[in-house]
Amino acid sequence: MQTKVPSDSRTTMTDMVLPSETNPLNNLFGGELLARMDRAASIAARRHSRRITVTASVNHVAFNRAVPLGSVVTVEAAVSRSFKTSMEVYIDVWMEDRFSGERTKANEAIYTFVAVDETGKPTEVPKLKPETKLEEERYAGALRRKQLSLVLAGKMKPNDATELKALFTGN
Repeated sequence: MQTKVPSDSRTTMTDMVLPSETNPLNNLFGGELLARMDRAASIAARRHSRRITVTASVNHVAFNRAVPLGSVVTVEAAVSRSFKTSMEVYIDVWMEDRFSGERTKANEAIYTFVAVDETGKPTEVPKLKPETKLEEERYAGALRRKQLSLVLAGKMKPNDATELKALFTGN
C-alpha cells in the first residue's frame, strides 16, 4: 500500500458564526462546532484513504474558548496516523477577531474514522509518514491514544499496551 504524507489529507474550512448558530450568550453552539469539526475531519480522512469514511469515535474535544457571534472560524483537520482500516484525525479550531484580524486557537479535537467499501465493510488505508515535528508528535501520540481506547473498551489487555506501559515505566 502506498505511503501518503499528512499534507495530502489536510483540510481547512472557514466560515462565519451566524445568529442562528449561537446560544443565549451569543456564542457558537458546541454542537454546531462539533458538526463543523466532523465535516472537516471526514474530508481529511476521505482524502487520505480515497474511500468512503465513517466517524467511529470522537476521542477528545476541548472547548477552550467561546466563539462569539460574527467571528470567523477556521477548522483545520489532518490525519495524524493511519492504522489498518482506521485513521485518527486531529482538528484545530481557530477564531479570528473580527476587529483586529488576530487568529487565536479556540478549540481542538481528535476523531477516529474508518474507511469502508461500497457495502460498508472496513477496508485498508494507506500508511502515513509524518513530516514536521508537530506531525511526528501527533503521530506518536496516536498509538498511545489508540491503545488506551482499546484497553478501556476491553479489547486489549493492559499488559499488551506497550506504548502506554512505556509512558509509566520508561521502557
